[in-house]
Amino acid sequence: MRSTVESLEGNKVKVQVELEEVEFEKDLDAAFARLAKEVRLPGFRPGKAPRKVLEARIGQGYAREEAFREALPSYYSEAVKEHEVDVIAPPEIDITGGQEDGVVTFDAVVEIRPTIEVSDYDEMEIEIPKLEVTDDDLDEAVDRMRNQFSELETVERPAEAGDRVVIDIAAEHGDEPIPGMTTDDYNYEVGSEATGIDGFDEQLLGASAGDAVEFSAPHPDEEEDEPISFSITVTEVQETVLPEPTDAWVEENSEFATLADLRADYLEKMSRSRVMQAQASRRTAVAERVAEMVTEDDVPSAMIDGEFESRLQDMAMRLQAQGISFEQYMQFSGQEPEAMMAELRGQAAVSAKLDLALRAIAARESITVTDDEIEEELDEVADRFERPIAEVKAELVEAGQLPAVKADLLKSKTLDWLIERAKLVDEDGQSVSADALEMPDEESEEDEESEEDQT
Repeated sequence: MRSTVESLEGNKVKVQVELEEVEFEKDLDAAFARLAKEVRLPGFRPGKAPRKVLEARIGQGYAREEAFREALPSYYSEAVKEHEVDVIAPPEIDITGGQEDGVVTFDAVVEIRPTIEVSDYDEMEIEIPKLEVTDDDLDEAVDRMRNQFSELETVERPAEAGDRVVIDIAAEHGDEPIPGMTTDDYNYEVGSEATGIDGFDEQLLGASAGDAVEFSAPHPDEEEDEPISFSITVTEVQETVLPEPTDAWVEENSEFATLADLRADYLEKMSRSRVMQAQASRRTAVAERVAEMVTEDDVPSAMIDGEFESRLQDMAMRLQAQGISFEQYMQFSGQEPEAMMAELRGQAAVSAKLDLALRAIAARESITVTDDEIEEELDEVADRFERPIAEVKAELVEAGQLPAVKADLLKSKTLDWLIERAKLVDEDGQSVSADALEMPDEESEEDEESEEDQT
């Protein structure tokens, strides 16, 4: 097989392929073998009729068309891999020679990924969530733990937000009781708005044991015009009592000996968590900002279509793995199919823009991927699937996916390059050093502690 690639207008190329007659002969043999299983000839079992007999009966034209249909896409793919053509859409194949016999030639016109220009990416300002953990944050964390050991104490006063009330509820709609909203001795937290009924919590605020409260509220179902009538009797008001956060209480209910130790542990964990959140926020913000540098006109619809299909297939595979049908997912999420598809397509468009932008920046800044980096990536893939790296690499080469692996590495490396250069500010617009987002090295800390112990 011989092949060449010619650039065309409109972000397309023409892949020209030539096959010698002897080379195409094996594809003809395969076509006749398939036809032999379909054609019934007297004296021959299905699939056993020789090629010469079939040629005499049906001629070579039909088999040649069958061979073209089955074989030409493979030859096209081989040519694309050979010349590393970055295609983004199916080709339009035109057979230009060998329709009846002789050398087979065909042209494949295909759309390729465009090359664009991107600028103004070297002075990005990115806002990140706050990193500082305040004393109030630590107090809230300790209070959450105290709440796990809280007790309810009956009080002789009107109910306040955060109190729990024991109530008997009777609800009617159109003079008919509503079973799901009629109950006795229901323990409810005032201010939680757990019922979803407008005004429900406001009616209980200030109520004392023995009070009867009657009111009407709109029906949660917007299609219902008539409101719901409620009759509520408060039988008890309970206050949540938290234990005192003493050293003794901490030692009894945690792995720490003192309240100071507990707060120090919260400080370390919350600090690491906020650094991780800020790192993720920074990466997402930089990617979104870079994608915004690409206009809609720069992105071929074929790229968006391909990304959309990829996301849809990925979603289908994840749902299948969880044993959930698409219809069930729609019910759970409460989304309309059209809205979900529009959302997926919007994400696909952003992803396509980011793809083009990162490739453009990599080219402009001469960012490249080394053979060692590719080998390291393949090694990680091999470890993940517990397979030999040579086997993984051979499959990627055979499938023509190695350039895609290299491209993904290049884009990730370019995004990292941009992240390193982005200016960081907090929610108040104050500058934040990139060093503040460095995660403490736990192993180094352990080594330092070990060295201190030894001295």
